[in-house]
Amino acid sequence: QVQLVESGGGLVQAGGSLRLSCAASGRTFSNYAMGWFRQAPGKEREFVAGITRREDYTYYADSVKGRFTISRDNAKNTVYLQMNSLKPEDTAVYFCAGNSAVQVSRAPRTYDYWGQGTQVTVSS
Repeated sequence: QVQLVESGGGLVQAGGSLRLSCAASGRTFSNYAMGWFRQAPGKEREFVAGITRREDYTYYADSVKGRFTISRDNAKNTVYLQMNSLKPEDTAVYFCAGNSAVQVSRAPRTYDYWGQGTQVTVSS
């Protein structure tokens, strides 16, 4: 079992930045590819970014490429999402998730563990 706890969400003006953190406990963190997802009201949960176990590869949704950066610190059992140049359409609840597969998946259903989510609101 892996427990995931997100933090760092909040209210920010358009063009601003936030850094989300996801702290993991339980099983060996480095055994899991990690992903960030988001869900806006009335919309499906969507992939935002993913990172492989050893930080070899990162993946991004087209909508955030060039603005968001995912990283991880396996020594601290933490994955981060640096969000720059935020837009009102980035407003959502952001979730981190763990996947025991080798490859990063963009499909929420393939993730084994989820955090409770953190709200990000971007005002125009």
